[in-house]
Amino acid sequence: MSWFIRRNPRILVGGVLVLFLLLVAFTAPLIAPYDPVEVDVSQALLPPSTAHWLGTDDLGRDVLSRVIWGSQISLKVGLISVSIGFIVGVSLGLAAGYLGGIFDLVAMRAIDALLAFPALILAIAITAALGPQIENAMIAIGVVAVPVYTRLTRGQVLSVREREYLVAARTVGVPPLRIVLRHIFPNITNPLVVQATLSIAFAILAEATLSFLGLGAQPPTPTWGADIFYSERWLVNLKWWMSVGPGLGIFLAVFSFNFLGDALRDALDPRLRRSA
Repeated sequence: MSWFIRRNPRILVGGVLVLFLLLVAFTAPLIAPYDPVEVDVSQALLPPSTAHWLGTDDLGRDVLSRVIWGSQISLKVGLISVSIGFIVGVSLGLAAGYLGGIFDLVAMRAIDALLAFPALILAIAITAALGPQIENAMIAIGVVAVPVYTRLTRGQVLSVREREYLVAARTVGVPPLRIVLRHIFPNITNPLVVQATLSIAFAILAEATLSFLGLGAQPPTPTWGADIFYSERWLVNLKWWMSVGPGLGIFLAVFSFNFLGDALRDALDPRLRRSA
């Protein structure tokens, strides 16, 4: 493992950034200097200072504390929604790729129907139909992620389905489910891990967009997207710090997962590794 990291230092950098975000989210109750929803109008619209590093909003709430607590929502949505898309999409892709025939045809046409809609528009439509709650946002983003994992998994299964070790396993009577779980899935995990890492970045952006539109967590719950929407009215009055905090949170989270995913792709793809 240490040799692998030395050969791919970008993975270490991306991993440290992601671990930092996770640590901030898990320890938010301990490290946040103030209650993120406590209103104190006497401290309203204070610029950044030693008492409030990112200033306060028009209700006197500490912006840094809201950014720290907002990381919990964003990372929770990213991890849970990607898990939904991963489990459903990979299962469907394994079945379609290995079974083929009519099941493959029907499944892929259903996936094509989902892909006909822009991902973010589909997520907005699903969340609007289910209701503006963070749980519904997770479901919507997870549904949007299903086609990506299904097509990727199916393509990988088709590339390994007729290899010698699988033909030998079928010849000696190994059950199909065991072949899929013990012989196929372990050999196609590399691209799935990379896709999962990149998908978390998209999920965080999608959650911020849904919250910005009022379809995510509802006030006064601190979320990055909702706080940017709430603070945009103060930009004309040069109260820039209200938007900078949650904007930096989104930037850092998306950059970290994209950086890690790109580094994993370069390290795990033999063709990219040889060209490097």
